[in-house]
Amino acid sequence: MLVSALGRGRQLEVAETKYRGHATALARQAARDCFGLVVALGGDGTVNEAVNGLLSAGSRTDPPDLAVVPGGSTNVFARALGLPRDPVEATGAVLQALRAGSRRVVPMARADERYFTFCAGMGLDAEVIRAVDGLRASGYRSTPLLYVWAALHHFFVVTDRRRPALTLERSDNEPVPGLFLGVVQNTAPWTYVGHRPVDPNPRADFDTGLDLFALRRLRTLATLNAVRQFLHVGRDFPRGRHILSLHDATEFTLRASRPIAFQTDGEYLGERESVTFHSASATLRIVV
Repeated sequence: MLVSALGRGRQLEVAETKYRGHATALARQAARDCFGLVVALGGDGTVNEAVNGLLSAGSRTDPPDLAVVPGGSTNVFARALGLPRDPVEATGAVLQALRAGSRRVVPMARADERYFTFCAGMGLDAEVIRAVDGLRASGYRSTPLLYVWAALHHFFVVTDRRRPALTLERSDNEPVPGLFLGVVQNTAPWTYVGHRPVDPNPRADFDTGLDLFALRRLRTLATLNAVRQFLHVGRDFPRGRHILSLHDATEFTLRASRPIAFQTDGEYLGERESVTFHSASATLRIVV
């Protein structure tokens, strides 16, 4: 039904992703073939792959427009754009925007050579995503409860809460060592637990630079205090002696003393010892 609605009155080519990274290859080919529009139907991971395909080396300098129809469990990017969570309703919104010629130019951030739409991270959040990916491969359904369970398990059982691995590096600033994790946002919120936004960087916005939230401690009470502030809806950033925050940053590096888990847009990308983050590295026209 969604395909027929999107294809009504226009030439449409449908391709289903078959493996991780396939959406990147499909979007890259669509850009090379001079398609005017790419529609990504799926979750944040599918959208991230499509974005990287459209902006990757070898694509034309003026990439196709991108439309997003949410089909995942969280759909943070689609919700940040104001699209309905229901895919049928979102398709209606996309069709209305197409008829009106409505586009929004959205800056895409970059972690080394990987573009991301709304968030990236090193440390505990990426460890949780890695764990959930493993559980999903074993047949578990992706739910907020599964993420909460994985986060609690890693916090109390798996994560090294004694030896901070990360150092923040910025030009014209002294390095800041002793960080346990770093959450980078291109917009807010960072994620959702059901309908509830989780927001370590509530001032993050597509129209500003990058925001960073980092923790100097992973003690239970200090971390619970930070989480409590994440769940408070407002524009004030979390506060505390153990919290480091950056707002509207153009570029910075998180360097690790040992390999540490890394993710972009909720996709686990392995372990890294250094990642440099850039704001507004490229833009895409989003149908919305």
